[in-house]
Amino acid sequence: MTRLFLRLLALLVALPLGAHAQTAPRAYPPVLDMRARAAVEDRILKERLDTVVPAIMRERGVDMWILVARENFEDPVVRTMLDARSLAARRRTILIFADPGDGRPVERMTVSRYGLGGLFAPAWDPSGEPDQWRCVAAIVRERNPRRIAVNSSRLTAYADGMTLSAWEELTGALGPDWTRRLVRDEVLPVRWLETRIPAEIALYPDIARLSHAIIAEAFSPAVITPGKTTADDVVWWMRDKVTALGLSTWFHPSVAISRRGVATPLEGDTVIQPGDLLWTDFGITYLRLNTDMQENAYVLRPGEREAPMGLRDGLAASNRVQDALTGSFRTGITGNQLLATARAAAIAQGLAPTIYSHPIGYHGHGAGPSIGFWDNQQPDPRGQGAIHANTAWSIELSATHAVPEWGGQPIGFKTEQDAWFDGRRVTYLDGRQTRLHLIPSP
Repeated sequence: MTRLFLRLLALLVALPLGAHAQTAPRAYPPVLDMRARAAVEDRILKERLDTVVPAIMRERGVDMWILVARENFEDPVVRTMLDARSLAARRRTILIFADPGDGRPVERMTVSRYGLGGLFAPAWDPSGEPDQWRCVAAIVRERNPRRIAVNSSRLTAYADGMTLSAWEELTGALGPDWTRRLVRDEVLPVRWLETRIPAEIALYPDIARLSHAIIAEAFSPAVITPGKTTADDVVWWMRDKVTALGLSTWFHPSVAISRRGVATPLEGDTVIQPGDLLWTDFGITYLRLNTDMQENAYVLRPGEREAPMGLRDGLAASNRVQDALTGSFRTGITGNQLLATARAAAIAQGLAPTIYSHPIGYHGHGAGPSIGFWDNQQPDPRGQGAIHANTAWSIELSATHAVPEWGGQPIGFKTEQDAWFDGRRVTYLDGRQTRLHLIPSP
């Protein structure tokens, strides 16, 4: 017993000081089973349909909104409006929102052969009217809307769900006089997709926490053995972990290695070695919401207690660029204006920023204005939309920093954390990384 105790004590003494606290795995929040998830998703969807749709239709001055989808070719907006048991549009599914005015509730109708979980009132009886489009035209004439929105956009796919064939069918059924009331509103679909209600914001921190827990375990001795584990080993471990938890991911993870004396980050079958700086880009999908995160880790050399100061300073520089960006959020300004303001604030501090942040929510690269691109730090058409309150964001960016311990080698310290903007300030959903994950060497 004494000999075993002494061996364990020797192992603990041999660990670098401070390593234990930063390599301990984070606790995983509980994951709901599918029935419980469906109940949560449908509850949130109903609340969104009751509150968000009327608000954005009135914001846009729209009296009716017609959405058309076909099975396995869904409008991006329609897909987010299907209940938890309707995994795809059935045959052709047409959704109609009609605002009667005077503050009365907005009508929700489905002109389709099948219902939609009680969230939309059935509005078509094929036995009485076999022609689906004639039924749509009758609904329009009966309600006499002045402006009828359809999803069509050259700028964003999220607002471009009206196909050419659906347009031809719809306008053919309506006739010229009613067709003149159709408006291609590319903002209305974006406002639906980008707006987050309080119930979603209440859920989002645990979804972010799941992502952080997977990254923390991936960047730990539980997964990485320096000198043996490859970058791809970590990537596929992450994919397996997501599946084992009953979750899904919207993109294949990335793991890259920055190494002293090597100009280009290493990936694939490169073996992780002591002294490497690791980076990952990782996200999950859960309860219809997505995450998108990038974090960094350092593999301690034998005898090291901490990462070199130059690497720690590099992460701190990236944190300062984050602060410049989140401190520049204002409602009403465009993504391009936000990019320019944040870059100026970061450069004034002597930083070398590259900002490429984006909305997140129902989609990983979500609907709404972009805030720069990694290959374009100038105004871009995709950044011309306005910043709104109650929106979620991936604060994605990098700071290039010269590492003295690596002979002044410049490294791009890439970070990404998910947050939400309430109209006054940006709050990280589950905090952000301010210290490198540390991975001890054997």
